[in-house]
Amino acid sequence: MILSELFKKEENLQLEKRTLVILRWIAIFGQISAILIVNFIFNLNLPLLSCLVIISFGAITNFYLQYWFKKSELNNLESTLFLFHDLLQLSFLLFFTGGIQNPFILFLIVPSIVSSTLLTFKSTLLLVIFSILIILILTFFHFPLPFSGKLHFHVPDYYLYSIPVAIIIAMLFLTYFGARFGFASRQKADALTKLELIIAREHELESIGHQAAAAAHSLGTPLSTITVVASELKKEIPNNEKYTKDVDLLISQAKRCSEILKKISLNQIEQDKFMSNVTLQNLLTEIGKSFEEISEKEIKFDFSKSVKDILIKRTPEITYGIRNFIGNAVKFSKKKVNINLLTSNRKTTLIISDDGPGFPSDIFSSLGQPYISSKNKKINHNSGLGLGTFIGKTLLERRGGIVNFSNFDEGGAKVLIEWNTSDLEV
Repeated sequence: MILSELFKKEENLQLEKRTLVILRWIAIFGQISAILIVNFIFNLNLPLLSCLVIISFGAITNFYLQYWFKKSELNNLESTLFLFHDLLQLSFLLFFTGGIQNPFILFLIVPSIVSSTLLTFKSTLLLVIFSILIILILTFFHFPLPFSGKLHFHVPDYYLYSIPVAIIIAMLFLTYFGARFGFASRQKADALTKLELIIAREHELESIGHQAAAAAHSLGTPLSTITVVASELKKEIPNNEKYTKDVDLLISQAKRCSEILKKISLNQIEQDKFMSNVTLQNLLTEIGKSFEEISEKEIKFDFSKSVKDILIKRTPEITYGIRNFIGNAVKFSKKKVNINLLTSNRKTTLIISDDGPGFPSDIFSSLGQPYISSKNKKINHNSGLGLGTFIGKTLLERRGGIVNFSNFDEGGAKVLIEWNTSDLEV
């Protein structure tokens, strides 16, 4: 992942209010408990009143967030401001309780880590910079660590200075990986949303077809009634040319509607049979021929190693997944695309290959992931963001397929899709 992509990526990120409220109440009660235990149980000297006032500011803002803040989701700016407040409140509390020597100094990295996974990279970077400044300030300026009697905690300077260095390194490490994983997770979620929309659209189109057949069946009876009534009216007014023409027009249009609905009904019945069961060979031929109609590339089919015809249920997942990979092969090939099918009682293997430049080496290890782009100038003008490959791979894997990518030594890409034959057959 390129670091600059995190800055360029514009996301409308939101943080759930309930999650933040619970997180802040846990922190506030933890702070109160620590202060009271240290002061009354361990009898260590600390500025109790100042600490309680600082904690009360956190409680007041959390009451505001819970009861007066009307939104159920905080946008990126609102979330960042609350995290800034928490960071500042904790830093003042640490200032009065030992600064960098306080073991709870580690909690200063929490707002940055939360931001790295849930908010934008810009917000995370600002929180990290602010946290580093606070850590450096607390290293040199702070009240003494609470102590009892004449006992006081002294350490060498080099040990004291190693603490902020270690905390800053840990914060940078955790926030980087939090940002990276959060960014990748949001990309995957966005791509899966697009995938679900595609599947929903395919099912909706199928549903519309069924509704059209139902409408054709339901409207047949009233149209027949209209035709009969109009014919009877024509008999009643045989000599009235003015009304006869209108009645003839009414009869002809009713018959026309009946014919149209009859065609829709017949087409839907034929389509249902075709959609329900189809051999994998016929499905591949149909998809390949559809690309031949819009492209001059040569598409060759080889089913010679198919021991048996695999009868499958035509599903949007298999159809759309295979179409994606054949479409990519047609797009990147120079002249020719090969579609080979090998079937047996145990395994079914589909190989889609082309004579194009092949998969670029700089993104080969990321193939199948969404939102990737190659620096290869030969294919960059013709490539997208890897979303089609991700969708195709995910859809086929949902139907039990295993998808592998490879390149030929002489050039060209190969996609190998393998199923257990029993998982495919109807």
